[in-house]
Amino acid sequence: MSTPPQEPPSSSQPPSSSAPQQSSPPPPQPDQPPAAPPGPPQPQPTAYPYPNPQSPPAQNPYAQPAVVGQPAPQQANPYATQPGYGYPPPAAPPASGGNAAGRAVLWAVVGAVVASAAWAGGLFLTGGFGSSADLRGYRAPANLCSSADYSSFKDEYPVDDSAPTKNVMKDPALDQSYCSLSLKKTSSSYGDAYLSLEVDLHKKTDPAPEFTATWKNYGDSHSDYDVTPVQGIGEEAYLVTQDTSNGSTTSGSRYATLAVRDGWMTFTMYYSAYFSSYDSDTDPPSLDDVTGWLKTDTKSTLEQLKD
Repeated sequence: MSTPPQEPPSSSQPPSSSAPQQSSPPPPQPDQPPAAPPGPPQPQPTAYPYPNPQSPPAQNPYAQPAVVGQPAPQQANPYATQPGYGYPPPAAPPASGGNAAGRAVLWAVVGAVVASAAWAGGLFLTGGFGSSADLRGYRAPANLCSSADYSSFKDEYPVDDSAPTKNVMKDPALDQSYCSLSLKKTSSSYGDAYLSLEVDLHKKTDPAPEFTATWKNYGDSHSDYDVTPVQGIGEEAYLVTQDTSNGSTTSGSRYATLAVRDGWMTFTMYYSAYFSSYDSDTDPPSLDDVTGWLKTDTKSTLEQLKD
């Protein structure tokens, strides 16, 4: 009996599991560049707002990419002090190129120099440095009562005031000396009149404009006063008078002030007498007599107040 012939195995059937499998070589691939070596480890994120000093600074995600042929843009220093916290913002660098920017800088420098020179000149002319005070040799004594001359009143009021009021002030801007005393006749127990003197040395500002405005216009700000310019005493002088007694010795008053300015020195000598039915003085001096004494003693006192 004959055996039927065996068919060869089909290629579509899988090989037996017992047979070892051989891997087929991978299909050919196009040429690839070699793999890049591994880079440095990336910094770990931190909870602190400032970069870790031991880590490289973080890259700016908004930085412009470098262009071939041009220098790379500079990265901001993460440790630099930010403006607005006690430090002024950095000044912008001057514009480069062109003559217009250079001329602008030059004119700015020239303008600053001219302004500084004008400021210094103004201080010099106006006495801002304190070296141009025109005091003309006058001084403000510690005791003006003993330094002043009021001898013209002695014949009418021979009794000296045993306790006159006096004071002095010294300041870089103003020296001032003041004296106030009572005038008494021999038969009087109390003062029959009063005399006050004051000298001011203005060391920072010229008193001329205010002095003129005050005394020349005294009658405009005070009613019933007469103002008369006086020549021959100082650089500028005014006599201010008022008499409300109308010749009576039982009521009213008599008032006279001589105000003098000589350079930056001002001086006043002031006389006042008040009358009532209780006064023992029944024959007071006339206003003309008083103004004559003021002029004489003021001239003498100003000479004594000079160094």
